[in-house]
Order: sequence, then C-alpha cells, then structure tokens
Amino acid sequence: MTTRGGARGPRVRVESITPFLWFDDQAEEAARFYVASFAGSRVTAVHPGGPGGKPLVVEFKLGGTPFVALNGGPEHRPSPAFSIFVGCPDQRAVDVLWSRLLRGGEPSRCGWLVDRYGLSWQIIPARLMELLRDPDPERAGRALQAMRKMQKIVVRKLERAVAGR
Repeated sequence: MTTRGGARGPRVRVESITPFLWFDDQAEEAARFYVASFAGSRVTAVHPGGPGGKPLVVEFKLGGTPFVALNGGPEHRPSPAFSIFVGCPDQRAVDVLWSRLLRGGEPSRCGWLVDRYGLSWQIIPARLMELLRDPDPERAGRALQAMRKMQKIVVRKLERAVAGR
C-alpha cells in the first residue's frame, strides 16, 4: 500500500528532528551570532575535535528550536534550497532581524536574505501570511504581487497594495 508522497509502510516515531548546518570552520562563530540575534536562544554544547583546534560540533537553540552546526570543511556550502523561516510578530522584529542578519550578507527577494555564513533566511511578518490568506482572491493577489517586488517585507506597503493604493 502506498501513502501520499510515495512513503510505504507505517509512519515512524523519532526522538527529535533537528536542522544540521554544515560550515567550513565557522560553526561556533555562526552559532554565537545567531544566538545573540534571537531572544530565548543559547549555545547548549560545544564538542571539540574540529579543524585547527576549533570545535567539531556546536549545539544551540534559537527560540526553542534545536540546531546542530558542524565544522565540516569546505566540501559543502549552504544553498538557498534550504532556508530558515522566521515568523515575526510585527515590522519592528522584521527590521531588527533583517538588519542584524544582513550584516556582511546579501539581500534577496520576498523577505529572503543570505547571511555572512551563507545561510538563507526568510524574515516574514505575520501580517504577510494573513494577507496572503485573505478570502478575497484579488486582495490576496495584490499582497502577493507587492511582496514579489520587495527585498525586506514592509507591512505598510503590503497593506497599501491590498487596499488598491
């Protein structure tokens, strides 16, 4: 029997699912940068054995979500195919995180940026998601079109677009 998505057999319970991030040799530096950017975050463990006396693995939590960072060498680089979605309660949170994570990085489109370590982030205000789910398809479409023209998402501009201004 095949279930949706092509999986076969029963679903399996696991202890946890944790994003595992590969860095050349900046795992601890990156983890400490991320932890300093998000309230409720901390480095939880640093394991020795990496290149040049640096840690091999750094475990940390961002806002309660566990992450693992590996100093794995230059063989693999982060890709925008994997990004971290950050749902922000308001424009102030978007502005602060966008500014902080963008230092040394590159802005992209639609609320995406690549930080100085090569990791892709989506910094998204809750209001954008509300507007995209608007029951009026024309209003939702105007929100989508406005978002597509932005780098950092600006709620004020979204709301003007949805209102037809």
